This record gives sequence, C-alpha cells and structure tokens, in this order.
Amino acid sequence: MTGKPVKASRVTLTQLMGPNDANNLGNVHGGILMKLCDEAGGMAAMRHARRPAVTVVIDSMAFHSPVHIGNLVTVTAEVTWVGRTSMETCVVVNAEDMLTGRITHTNTAYFLYVALDESGRPTQVPALICETDEEKARCERAAARQAYRLEQRRQGLL
Repeated sequence: MTGKPVKASRVTLTQLMGPNDANNLGNVHGGILMKLCDEAGGMAAMRHARRPAVTVVIDSMAFHSPVHIGNLVTVTAEVTWVGRTSMETCVVVNAEDMLTGRITHTNTAYFLYVALDESGRPTQVPALICETDEEKARCERAAARQAYRLEQRRQGLL
C-alpha cells in the first residue's frame, strides 16, 4: 500500500454562525463546534484512507475564546499520524469577525478514527508521508499521544 502525504488529507470547512447555532448570550454552542470538528476530522481521515472512517476518541476540546453569531468559522483538519487501521487528525478552529476581519483561534483538538472495510471491520490504511520538519514533529507528538491512549485503555481508563 502506497503512503500519502499529509497535505493530501487536508480539509477546510467554513460556516457562518447564525442565531440557531447560539445561546441567548450570542455565543455559539460548543456542541455545534464539536460537530464541525468531527465532520472535518472524519473527512480528512476518509480522504487519507479512501474508506469510511468512524470516530474512536476525542482527546479533549477546550474552548479558548467564544464564537459569536455572525462569525465565520473555519475548521481545518489533516491527518497527523497513522497506525495499521487508525488515524489521528488535528483539527484547528478559527473564528473571523466579518465586520472587522479579526481572526481568533478558538481551539485545537485531536480526533482518532478507524477506517472500515465493506463489512464494517477495521481495515489497513496507507502510511503517512511527512514531508516537512514540522509534519515530522507533529507525527512524533501524535505517536506519543497514541501510546498514551493505548496505555490508558490497557488500564481501563479509556
């Protein structure tokens, strides 16, 4: 199976946040943002594997800044690490104030997906080709996160 570069998995979603996306204070619900993140991460994983991919783990999702009604949210995702059947994606969320042009980084999260075959069973995915020093460093950090996840699972904590 031939490997694929990180850039081949990159996905960008952009959506304007409206009143139905927010609470009565005008802040977008975290669940709306989580859904967009899972969609972008899942598409990046599927683009890499060219197979259906399902979410296994979301490491954590901390919201550093609120997203408001009228903000243009951009969610960018790419594969950062692959195992035999699993893939980690890094998902970055930015919110743009459409009137001022100010862009705020609201959060970064890591999602783990598993590729599925026609029978719905985990299936092998292509290797990840890291072309830059930054991609190699991100892959090393991702491998450490995966080792931690596996240790947590072994201990029954995940």
